[in-house]
Amino acid sequence: MNRDQVYEELTTLFLDVLSLDALSLNDATVASDVENWDSLNHINLIVAIEQKFKVSFTTREVKKLKNVGEIVDLVISKIN
Repeated sequence: MNRDQVYEELTTLFLDVLSLDALSLNDATVASDVENWDSLNHINLIVAIEQKFKVSFTTREVKKLKNVGEIVDLVISKIN
């Protein structure tokens, strides 16, 4: 799975979990840029990402995430 495919899947997950109609994600996107992306929904997003991509993240990995680009990199590192 390439970076564009991961972004496509993540966008779908974000729209669903955050109950949004539209969203444009990029590497620099952070929680404060996205409506409804609070601490509770962050956990919901992580769980949804793990389920969608059939991966597991450690607490340490999740705590280190600073933006969407790092989420994409982590997903790619787990599936390849």
